[in-house]
Amino acid sequence: MNPRIIVATENDVDGLVSSVEGLFAEDGGRRDPFMDTGWPAREGAAYYADLVGQPDALCLLAGKDQVAGHLVGLIRRSSLRPGAVTGVLESMRVAPASRRRGIGSALIERFFDWAAGCGANEFSVSAYSSNEAALALYRKHGFVPFETKLTRGSFR
Repeated sequence: MNPRIIVATENDVDGLVSSVEGLFAEDGGRRDPFMDTGWPAREGAAYYADLVGQPDALCLLAGKDQVAGHLVGLIRRSSLRPGAVTGVLESMRVAPASRRRGIGSALIERFFDWAAGCGANEFSVSAYSSNEAALALYRKHGFVPFETKLTRGSFR
């Protein structure tokens, strides 16, 4: 399957926010008791409207008549790691009804192409350790563990 993927513009921000709301509810809202699941509705429109115009950011939407998924990617540089140009996969979701159809892989591959064109020489993504499906997808695309964040608290 060749899913339809577009680069989001200001006109697509509502659809992007809607997909991010789904991600917050399905992922962070279930796995992190401190996650502010209201953030996308409250602040998402302003955040993503600004992001879609930035040269070091990429907002992708998948789907035809309705949003089937999204990916938000960023290019990051750090004075602590002067040789690294990192393509950061900040946010990604495929709607439940659209999963297992190649959309996630297509979004990731489009992100890799864009980030490499921006000079990225490494890629990173964060996922909850209990989100086995996301971890499997990221591993399939070559992501490997690099650092581990351990927490102590009331996490589910």
